Amino acid sequence: MRKLVYYIASTLDGFIAGPDGADPTGPDGFWPIPEDYLQRLIEVYPETLPAPARAALSITDGGTHFDTVLEGRRSYEIGLRAGLSDAYPHLRHLVFSRTLGTSPDPAVEVIADDPLATVRELKQQDGKDIWLLGGAQLAGSLYAEIDSLIVKLSPMTIGAGIPLFSDRASFDPRSWKLTDHTVLKSGAAFLTYARAATAV
Repeated sequence: MRKLVYYIASTLDGFIAGPDGADPTGPDGFWPIPEDYLQRLIEVYPETLPAPARAALSITDGGTHFDTVLEGRRSYEIGLRAGLSDAYPHLRHLVFSRTLGTSPDPAVEVIADDPLATVRELKQQDGKDIWLLGGAQLAGSLYAEIDSLIVKLSPMTIGAGIPLFSDRASFDPRSWKLTDHTVLKSGAAFLTYARAATAV
């Protein structure tokens, strides 16, 4: 069965973006992208790079981890503001929103239904794993269905911002087993966790 993987960058203090929710790696962002970090993405997770980056880097590798990406409206609108109606045309792209209405791009599926039910259905289908891109609201809604966490941990703190999970996640302690880790010279760490069978 396919797994739902929350593959996300986080600061040491557990934030995925600043308080305004803007792209922290964008032109006005505060989040540096070291060369070894970018190289790791290219070599191991090429499908998670958006189309403009893939084109600029001449990446044609479809990747081995994911064939579907899920995101919430707020995360999707970051791309829209940058002129990208589909940042991941090489993946099946689903956006969860009850307010967006018609999709701005024919290749992007806007889903107004319950994210949990949709993910449970997706897991039963054939294919590679499902990438939960974010944001925190959607991750909070899907907390119970996340099978794996891949945290790209940045060696920085920001003090306040958008947390890994929003308050849509109910209090539900879970244990995670570290299954892989890579620490880069720049200080970033790629940490892969599988959900353990029982909570702490």
